[in-house]
Amino acid sequence: MPAHAMSQPKKHKLIVEKDVAVPLRDGSIIRADVFRPDFANKADGEKCPIILTTGPYQKDKLWTPPPDLEEKANPYMNWECTNPLWWCPRGYALVRIDSRGSGKSLGTSEPSSHQEAVDTYDAIEHFAKQPWSNGNVGCLGISYHANFQWRVASLQPPSLKAIMPWEGRADQYRDQAYHGGIFSSGFLVSWWYLQAAHHLLGKPNAYNPEAFNNNQLWNYMRNDLDSEYWRLKSARWDKITVPVYSVGNWGGHGLHLRGNTESYLCAASKHKKLRIHTGSHYHPFHAEEARIEQLRWFDYWLKGIATGIMDEPPVKLEIRTGGTLKRYPFRTENEWPLARTQWTKFYLQPTTNKPGNGKTAEGKISATPPTKTSKITYEASPGGRHNHGGRTGVSFETAPMKADTEITGPIVLNLWVSSTSEDMDIFATLRHVDAKGRDAPELGQRGEPTECVTKGWLRASHRKLDKEKSLPYRPYHAHNERWPLKKGEVVECQVEVISTSIVIKKGHKLRLDIGPKDGHGSGHFTHYHADYNDGALNTLHSSKSKPTYLVLPIIPAKDSTKPVSAAKKKSKPVKKK
Repeated sequence: MPAHAMSQPKKHKLIVEKDVAVPLRDGSIIRADVFRPDFANKADGEKCPIILTTGPYQKDKLWTPPPDLEEKANPYMNWECTNPLWWCPRGYALVRIDSRGSGKSLGTSEPSSHQEAVDTYDAIEHFAKQPWSNGNVGCLGISYHANFQWRVASLQPPSLKAIMPWEGRADQYRDQAYHGGIFSSGFLVSWWYLQAAHHLLGKPNAYNPEAFNNNQLWNYMRNDLDSEYWRLKSARWDKITVPVYSVGNWGGHGLHLRGNTESYLCAASKHKKLRIHTGSHYHPFHAEEARIEQLRWFDYWLKGIATGIMDEPPVKLEIRTGGTLKRYPFRTENEWPLARTQWTKFYLQPTTNKPGNGKTAEGKISATPPTKTSKITYEASPGGRHNHGGRTGVSFETAPMKADTEITGPIVLNLWVSSTSEDMDIFATLRHVDAKGRDAPELGQRGEPTECVTKGWLRASHRKLDKEKSLPYRPYHAHNERWPLKKGEVVECQVEVISTSIVIKKGHKLRLDIGPKDGHGSGHFTHYHADYNDGALNTLHSSKSKPTYLVLPIIPAKDSTKPVSAAKKKSKPVKKK
């Protein structure tokens, strides 16, 4: 790319303003740190666009990155945020805000709330009016600093010109708190505990002793069905009209990835891009390749520079070819899901009626529909309620692949189930097994090898679908009422399996674990094992009239390794405000 096609670094003095007061509409004040360049030539009136973040992680808390990060440690690094020493020389101001009730911002803490979005709206408009600002504001950050972007964009602040949510959950109920209606306690409990400790036992205790005072976990468990409580905390796709570059991670199925793919499907924005990569939770964000992509996006929308980013295909994916912990090459596409996808049913057929030792599968995955009736039963609480990790339940495997087979896109698992209890938890884990029967691991978000390709979850009593929002490749569960099971009653459950991309190599197998608990590759995204599981027996059924199957997004082999070009009309850069 020509050097003039994006902002180049200049030797500007860095201005750092600490604890800037941000007035809010209700008379409250929150605090922000501002990093901006002091332009040497003041006569030309050059002003800065703004990259803004809001969160409870303390704007003053220094993050010391690992030595292998492409951006090196400096006194201004902050967790999941942009680096002032890279952005400010390129003509950007960075604003970091302590959300209400955290860090140096007083008030009542309510993480991931509608109030936080309203406060951020006010902050965006406040900073857009500063004499050093060009009036254009963008938002960029990882995780929590991505999640807030969906909510504030739904409110449509006039000065917000573009967002780039990097690995950002969007639906607080479905993406984070209740996977398929099952309480995702592992991450939430540890997250709340850690943030509370940082505030009450760390430095903020000296200047904000009431910080992070909330009853979040109780409120989350009390509101265990979807409702307006959760809608106010989540993206309103029909209200998000600002340009969106949504960035996900194939390893983020436990929290963020669903939000990134849903945004590309559902947001009302006319200008949308989607990128999905591999790697840890933060290394890809700070990579030089990624920073250039971020800069090109914001140069275009906040500075009006013709970077060419909107002339490129809108979808950019790392295609995992399996069994390596290194990054994969990107491939561009014209849409999501891919138009050439061959949505293919693969049927699950038990070959025994009881679980084995987990080393071999209890059933097969085949393109041939079942011709006979079969079933397999497993315990819902083997080893006690708190037994996590490994495989419980049963497994199904394909035959060795006759050729490299690419699976890229969302997945549906359609099950017919029954239980001796009034409810049943379904945990589905897809795994890539090599020719020797070993897992071909992928890189997890903590930088660890993981035996999981992707996952799906569903509490059987939550099987009710929202038919208007459901798609053939993505069931959408209403989660607004429970349909309890009757003892022995066989019901159909459509499980949403989080999107993935993997090439199952020739001679390798795809394995599906179905069980009552968290299994391989769960990490810290574990779930509460409720008392309805105690002593229960769960059964999977398969027959000609009640077929159990996976719907897999198979990508034709002849196209699977070739970049896809897009014949698009060239876009003009936006005019500077």
